[in-house]
Parts: sequence; C-alpha cells; structure tokens
Amino acid sequence: MAEVINFDEVKQGPKFDPNKKYTWDYNAQFVLDGKEFGLLLNTLRAVINTKEAQTILLAKQAGDVLEEALAAAVEAGKVVELKED
Repeated sequence: MAEVINFDEVKQGPKFDPNKKYTWDYNAQFVLDGKEFGLLLNTLRAVINTKEAQTILLAKQAGDVLEEALAAAVEAGKVVELKED
C-alpha cells in the first residue's frame, strides 16, 4: 500500500522576501545565463551613458582629487583635525 504524504507537514526551505536584507559568503557564486547577463550589461551601459550619470561620474572624480589634495595637506601638516568640544 502506498504511503500517504501530508504536504502540509513537508518541511519547506526558506522563502525569499524582497523586503528583507540578506548576506552571503564572499565566495558564494551566482550564475547568470546569457540572456540575464546581456540584460544587466545593456542596462548598465544605458544608465552610464546618460548625461546625468556622466555628470555624477565626473563629480566623483573631482571629489577624489579633492580628497587626495586634503590627504596630502594633512600629511604635510598644513591641515589639522578640527577638535569639536
């Protein structure tokens, strides 16, 4: 006689909830098929090629230059840390 299986009692794995935050091991591998890879690549290219994105990337480069100049000035003793009371 066949065993009766109660599907309500079958243990289910974790369910994905897009409202929660997740973490994973840095060695974890995620696999994309060609269609998924192409979608991501083409989407990123389209976003990066907008005028707004180019402006933001340029601002990031300018910020990096300022940070480097400030770091050099701190290391040369020309700029000191502001002590807040």
